[in-house]
Amino acid sequence: MKGWTLGKLVGGTALAGMLGTAIAADVLLIEKVRERMMRTLPENGLTTTEVERDFGQPRQRYGPVGQPPISRWDYEDFSVFFEYDLVIESVLHHDAVADTVQEDPAEP
Repeated sequence: MKGWTLGKLVGGTALAGMLGTAIAADVLLIEKVRERMMRTLPENGLTTTEVERDFGQPRQRYGPVGQPPISRWDYEDFSVFFEYDLVIESVLHHDAVADTVQEDPAEP
């Protein structure tokens, strides 16, 4: 009976340690996502000229497509959508967050 209780204690301690590590990893991931999402993106209403001045040349330009004409500029971590020459939406790429999490495997 004593050995059985000791086994439960050791097993329970190991399980608690694993859960604590998993919870800590989730918290780190959430913090990294929050940090990435807090970054400055082009705001609605900016012109193409202002976006280019503030954020530099995009990696790729697409469009215009449809009516009204919608175009897209892709930067490394985000895309900017324009109607005519005004920003209507800026979107952070999913990979930008995922890559950040994988950049530092030394973190617990």
